[in-house]
Amino acid sequence: MPKPETLREHKHLRMFGRLLHNPNLWALNRKSAPGAFAVGLFVAWIPMPFQMVVAAAFAILFNVNIPVSVALVWITNPLTMPVMFYGAYLLGAKILGHAPQDFTFEASWQWIEASLATIGPPFLLGCLVLGIVFAAVGYLLINNLWKYSIMFKWQKRKNK
Repeated sequence: MPKPETLREHKHLRMFGRLLHNPNLWALNRKSAPGAFAVGLFVAWIPMPFQMVVAAAFAILFNVNIPVSVALVWITNPLTMPVMFYGAYLLGAKILGHAPQDFTFEASWQWIEASLATIGPPFLLGCLVLGIVFAAVGYLLINNLWKYSIMFKWQKRKNK
């Protein structure tokens, strides 16, 4: 995990100033870890640049671990993004009852503007749904793993 000093001095995170001095934002405990997973996994599904800044802002808002939240947005990276976002589009189209359209991606502002009306609504809905689902599953998984690890440690102490 990145060191708190490194993240505090990051050029895009410096704007949070004194908010970054809250010790709980850097602690890894049973309350901050599940929430950090939820924040990071939700933000990973938001199709926008500067996801790390958004994850840090949500981590501050929900008082959860910033390094975990920021690190998890890298699930969305140049290798995984096409598959993840195409899956989000297909899910959104299915929810809206639209037939999936064939399209070819172009890295241009004109393509984005033209596509917002056609593939935009199913894509954004799919991203929202998957963001919520992954956040909930991540929260529950980490919360339960933390709980079971504590129960296991207590059981181990008890048996000594």
